[in-house]
Amino acid sequence: MIAILVSATVALFVALLGTPVFIKFLIHKNYGQFVREDGPTGHFIKRGTPQMGGVVIIAATVFGVAASMLVSQRLPSVSALLALYLMAGLGLIGFLDDFTKIRKQRSLGLTPRAKLIGQGVVGVSFAVLALQFPNENSRTPASTKISFLRDTDFDLDLSLVGATGATVGLILFVIWANLLVSAWSNAVNVTDGLDGLATGVSIITFGAYVLVGIWQLNQSCQLVATAGPRCYEVRDPQDLAIVAAAVTGACVGFLWWNANPAKIFMGDTGSLALGGALAGLSILSRTELLAVMLGGLFVVIVSSVVIQVGFFKMTGKRVFKMAPLQHHFELSGWGEVTIVIRFWLIAGLLAGLGMGIFYAEWVAS
Repeated sequence: MIAILVSATVALFVALLGTPVFIKFLIHKNYGQFVREDGPTGHFIKRGTPQMGGVVIIAATVFGVAASMLVSQRLPSVSALLALYLMAGLGLIGFLDDFTKIRKQRSLGLTPRAKLIGQGVVGVSFAVLALQFPNENSRTPASTKISFLRDTDFDLDLSLVGATGATVGLILFVIWANLLVSAWSNAVNVTDGLDGLATGVSIITFGAYVLVGIWQLNQSCQLVATAGPRCYEVRDPQDLAIVAAAVTGACVGFLWWNANPAKIFMGDTGSLALGGALAGLSILSRTELLAVMLGGLFVVIVSSVVIQVGFFKMTGKRVFKMAPLQHHFELSGWGEVTIVIRFWLIAGLLAGLGMGIFYAEWVAS
């Protein structure tokens, strides 16, 4: 528990103290935000606000995890390294996107194809590595089974045997993992449209994953002497909780400067990194479908984009005044702070419901 607290605390202070330093650097380099011409007119005053704040979130997370390992006097597990790799890898893609926007002086960065290729390279390598490195209990960081509250009976190896089954299972798992990585990174990305919105929702979501990791550690199947009939097969629950705590602390420190009126934006560097971290934690903690509830607001907002685009292509009409959903309420006359706080409340309710389902399943079993 001390290691988890150290991780969160160090990450919080690194982000809190490091963000203003990074803001000064970005202002000195004239690395400011570019605003969509077709967006809400109220956003034009944000033009020039420093972006790429995700660099601080990633750095603070890494420092938090490193400090925790120093206190514990041990090396990070493979699961922790994989989660950090996915976060940093997608963050790098986001950084290139943000830097392209600044260099070309426009609101569009990398092409969609370039983004997909980058996400694919990081996602495929993560998925392949996640099925390697069995520990002394023969548990790998991830499994080919689809998971909800834990691994289900639905196995992507299609119950085939031998080398053929293993190959099919690997390929299907890589596809499944990449769908999750792409979905979550884009979900956080489209949520990042108002000051503090994505950061606050991330605090709630990753905070829930801290609790998931602690509970899985206490009920781990690897604790042979105390393991119950409904224990969890997660390889490294403590280290996943440490990573989640570091991300939570980093977001809290960053939110101090990102809250309305924002002094800095996380940019695609931050949103893609946070989406990658969320996808990684859901896969490695065997809670892939539960994450839909824990990060429910991200799902709602990205769904509004899908609905808007799909309905417009079919009928030529729009469901919302503008997508994603937060901009619909802006154009409906809601204040930005009002939208952000109410969305945080909804995110908290959805995460709380997810945690209730997680705990109720264990109690009922």
